[in-house]
Parts: sequence; C-alpha cells; structure tokens
Amino acid sequence: MKHYSVMKEIAIRELNIKDDGVYVDATLGYAGHSREILKRIKNGYLFAFDADIEAINYSHQFLSLIGNNFKLIHANFKDLKQKLQDLNVEKVDGFLFDLGLSSPEIDDKARGFSFMQDAPLDMRMNQSQKFTARELVNTYSKTELTDIFYRYGEEAKSKEIADGIIKYRGKKEIETTLELVEVIKNSVGANYFFKNHPERVIFQAIRIEVNKELEAIEVALNDAIKMLKSGGRIVVITFHSLEDRIVKSIFKKYSEVNEIFKGMPDIPLEYQPLIKIINKKVIVPSEEEIKENSRSKSAKLRVIERI
Repeated sequence: MKHYSVMKEIAIRELNIKDDGVYVDATLGYAGHSREILKRIKNGYLFAFDADIEAINYSHQFLSLIGNNFKLIHANFKDLKQKLQDLNVEKVDGFLFDLGLSSPEIDDKARGFSFMQDAPLDMRMNQSQKFTARELVNTYSKTELTDIFYRYGEEAKSKEIADGIIKYRGKKEIETTLELVEVIKNSVGANYFFKNHPERVIFQAIRIEVNKELEAIEVALNDAIKMLKSGGRIVVITFHSLEDRIVKSIFKKYSEVNEIFKGMPDIPLEYQPLIKIINKKVIVPSEEEIKENSRSKSAKLRVIERI
C-alpha cells in the first residue's frame, strides 16, 4: 500500500524529539510520521490517533517492527484530551497533525472520496459512523447545501449546484460519486465545469461536513496547546486555506499578549502568551517533493513551542 507522508523530514526535525519524550501523532494515517517518531524515542512513548480502523490495523504491524512503546487509539483527534487523560497522560512533549487525507483513502475507490472514480457516495473517515455523503446530498435543504458549498468549498456557483441537486433528487436519489459529478456539471454548464472544475471543491466541502473536520481541528489544537509541556512543540501540516486559517488564528491567539495588557511592564501570568511561533514564515514543500508527489503542492507547515 503506497503512502507518501508530506514534508516528513521537516516535520520530524521541527518536532525537536527527545529520546525519553511522550509524543502524539494526532493523524496516524499509514504511520509515515509515526515510524520516524518511534525510531527516535527508545525511552519514550508514542500515542497515535486515527478514526480509520484500516489505518490502525495496517500501521500496527509496521510500528511493531520498530518497538512496543506505542499505543494506537481508534478515535477522532478531537477526543485526544479525554482519551489521553483516560490513560493518565496529562502532559505531552510534542503533537503532530498532518491534516491531509492519506493516499490510500483517496485511492480506495470504495471509500467514495474521489470525484474521478465511480463509487458509492460515502466519504466517512470513520467507517463505523452512520452519517455518509449520500445522506448529506439527499437530505440537506437547498439553503444548507448552498451554505456548506460556499463555506467549505468557496465555490462561486454554490447556489446553482445546490439547486441542481434538489431538482435531480426530486426524481431519484443521488447514489454515486460520478452521478454527483454529472449533476454538478449540468448545474453549472459544460464551459464553467471544464474551466473551473467545481467538483473538486464540492467534494471537499461535502467531506469536511460529513467528518466535521474543521470543528475537530479547533477542539484538538486548543486542547493540545494546553497539554503541551514547557519547551514542547506542535507541528501542523494543512492542505487548504480553511484549515490553515484556523491553525493560524489559534496560534495567533495563544502567542500574543491580551490587548488589555499590551505595553504594560508587568503582565499577570495568566495573561502572558502560552506559546511562541517558531516559523514566522510558513514552510512549504520543496520543488523536488512536489515533483515526486503532486498531492503535496498545497501543503503548509506551521510550528509552535510552549513557553
């Protein structure tokens, strides 16, 4: 199973790993980053999260070849605080978030993430979740569809596409990915469709809504910052502007002095910044990496350290 971990070397370097540290890979995927962390913590411990049971099962075999000082947790990373506390883990030396879909998820036709292959409309990262893309597309109102297409896909013709879906499903349910692509094309016209490819952002918007991705990022990052040890780091790799905006905003909030106390000589401890931003300029993949893996093209990496 081919999986390429984006900006792996940079992410591992920026984590500043200590041999005896406790680390959390919030997005295990197919263990590309976790393997590298585990190799470097002979006296430490790794906790890794994934909502996808296939990723958990696959990764367990490979990590076991490196060591047994790890635990894989089948859960969405939004629950990381509770799950770690259940295991008596209160403080962590480093968190890694790689927010992209893993290549095997995209390439597995049956999962319904790709708009290029015909498959049932699914898009669940956690296959035990009941709510799917098919249910969303066939039950959301025109207003709800327009809203998610515009908010999560930033698509100019969101209203027309929502309208097209409502009209089509008046005759029959939309069941497959390519059926939905055809509805999108007919809603915007062939010229607009082939010039702008709105299916890309519409599929992105549906996937984000099905998996509540942006809410999860917000919850998990806030919790991770508070659980981080002094000197500990968080590395986040994002793949689209919506994710990056949330990450940037949360990092800004915790790295700046509260407006009320700016300029004061003695700032109360509870109002001082919790973190410092390590890379003022966002880190992007090298040209070589983009050539090797075109999916890394939109990636952005940000790093913070707990003060």
